[in-house]
Amino acid sequence: MEAGLDSRPALRGKAVPEDGRWWFSLAVPIAVVGLWVVLSQVGAIAPAVLPSPRAVVVCLGEELWSGRLGDDAIASLFRVAVGFGLAVLLGIPAGLAMGHSALARAVLLPAINFFRSLSPLAWIPFAILWFGIGDAPAIFLIFMATVFPMALATTAAVVSIPSVYLRVAQDFGLCGWERLAKVVLPAILPQVITALRVTAGLAWLVVVAAEMIAGRDGLGFAIWDARNGLRMDLLVAEMIVIGIVGVVLDRVLLRLMTLPSVRWGYER
Repeated sequence: MEAGLDSRPALRGKAVPEDGRWWFSLAVPIAVVGLWVVLSQVGAIAPAVLPSPRAVVVCLGEELWSGRLGDDAIASLFRVAVGFGLAVLLGIPAGLAMGHSALARAVLLPAINFFRSLSPLAWIPFAILWFGIGDAPAIFLIFMATVFPMALATTAAVVSIPSVYLRVAQDFGLCGWERLAKVVLPAILPQVITALRVTAGLAWLVVVAAEMIAGRDGLGFAIWDARNGLRMDLLVAEMIVIGIVGVVLDRVLLRLMTLPSVRWGYER
């Protein structure tokens, strides 16, 4: 699994030292930007098709200076935080319940799999009809896109707990909330954090699409507005910001895997 490989604390036979590996992570972006600069300089790419890096940098500076870019980023992050937070608050307990109870799985899994198979964008007409324009429809779409994968991932993590852990907990007289806190949650944390990374990325994708149609601000709305105004330089600048914010969100969640209570799950 990509997240596990990326976050594994002890990889044997590494050719690159840990403190120097980040240089290699920049190799592909630098190569892409370099190719973009060269093609723009020689006129191989028309500005109407793809603006030059210089035009994008100038536009990015103007948006930062005016404050519009910061306001749009904050609006999008707020919607993701609320929608994703609600999905986590509901999805993880639902997954714990289904992981522990065959009856709960029989009752809930068919419905969860059905709704998980629906594209979140299919809910856009209902989101606008029910909630209008603004924060609420975007939050609803983010919630619908992330709660079902979060529940399924938590269910799979609970079901995969080695039976020896539960037998040891029983031998020590642990039950109920005590077993949940001391055995179940530590055992599933690696898988749950990986699921958080995946679903957070999905939430960030959905908020952009939701804001394009049901928003009045945010990075998605800014892209739609730039497209309508034929501002390709602004469109590319906003795309770059969206990508950077997405990477930062993933790296923040990745830091959770360095916690001692989580690292052991990748070292065993």
